[in-house]
Amino acid sequence: MSENLQIRIENSFANIDRAAWDSLAATTPSLTGDGFCSPFLSHAFLSALEESGSATAETGWLGHHLLLETEDGRLIGAVPCYLKNHSQGEYVFDHGWADAFERAGGRYYPKLQASLPFTPATAPHLLVRDGYDHATVAKVLAEGLQAVNDRLGVSSTHVTFVPEDEIGIFEQTGYLHRTDQQFHFLNPGYDSYDAFLDTLASRKRKALKKERRTALEAGIEIDWLTGSDLTEEIWDQFYTFYMDTGSRKWGRPYLTRDFYSLIGERMAKDILLVMAKRDGRYIAGAINFIGSDALYGRHWGCIEDHRFLHFEVCYHQAIDYAIAHGLKRVEAGAQGEHKLARGYLPVTTHSAHYIAHEGLRRAVADFLKHEREDVARFNDILVDHGPYKKAGGERIEED
Repeated sequence: MSENLQIRIENSFANIDRAAWDSLAATTPSLTGDGFCSPFLSHAFLSALEESGSATAETGWLGHHLLLETEDGRLIGAVPCYLKNHSQGEYVFDHGWADAFERAGGRYYPKLQASLPFTPATAPHLLVRDGYDHATVAKVLAEGLQAVNDRLGVSSTHVTFVPEDEIGIFEQTGYLHRTDQQFHFLNPGYDSYDAFLDTLASRKRKALKKERRTALEAGIEIDWLTGSDLTEEIWDQFYTFYMDTGSRKWGRPYLTRDFYSLIGERMAKDILLVMAKRDGRYIAGAINFIGSDALYGRHWGCIEDHRFLHFEVCYHQAIDYAIAHGLKRVEAGAQGEHKLARGYLPVTTHSAHYIAHEGLRRAVADFLKHEREDVARFNDILVDHGPYKKAGGERIEED
């Protein structure tokens, strides 16, 4: 590039201009030119994590955001990044790497984590201003992360849940490629939920209908809440659900109550709460974020147990909403083979890892080679056992 550029590290989104950041997040395309916008890349979401005390130095997420600027301070590229002293809240697990390295006498933490905290959703990480060559600037950013890693003397940099078309740039600059699996509902343009059901094998279709009836048979009703519906009273109720599930699942929930107030204030139109009501009070709920072409399911919780209610609130209602609003897919969070029977198909996710220590790098590279093969093989098996009708011996695929 002909311009003189400099990389600057900023510890807090409070010191990053919102309009400048959002202009990158909104216009950064995939390398194929399709382009998409994730609500999790917004300044509103990322700053809410910091301001609420959810992702801070005290919780092990010290902001270390990489900014690429021109000489006059114009922001043309960025990577959301954190300096971490643990591996919690990432959903791409490297605890085994850390244990092995430290048993061998190395120091794994702190490490750099280029990711969206507590959010296993694929989104661009190499953010580039419109009007600049994406591939060129993205490569500068990937190399910049390596330079920051080496300057700090930390063990590694991990870039998680990146689009597949960013992986090539990372591999060109010395990162290792890791794959994993999620389950997404893909909407080719159904005009109704029944149209979706018609694509399922008869036995699967009957099972889903029965499951949905059973989930609501105790007089339970479902509300979709968004925008001005998201009052502080509603957030109080949802946070009770979140704390119940989080305390049992993780020991200590990641997000604070203030986080929900902040996102309710700043991005209410990008949020859908699916809330279950019985006898006039809410008893369960799930939070979803609305992207330009996708619905992202995140957290769920309840104060009453009802058979299949989790599946209804988290998965079936998300499909209903996506079809009703013309969204192309539902990303229902990390892992979960049980989603397959409910119309969610296996999708490969990608991450990139820069390992500074040569010995650890060789060991991780060998592990990842076999892991990628296992992930691909398991995906093939799951596709063959999907709920969709067969045609000529092959499963009907969505576009």
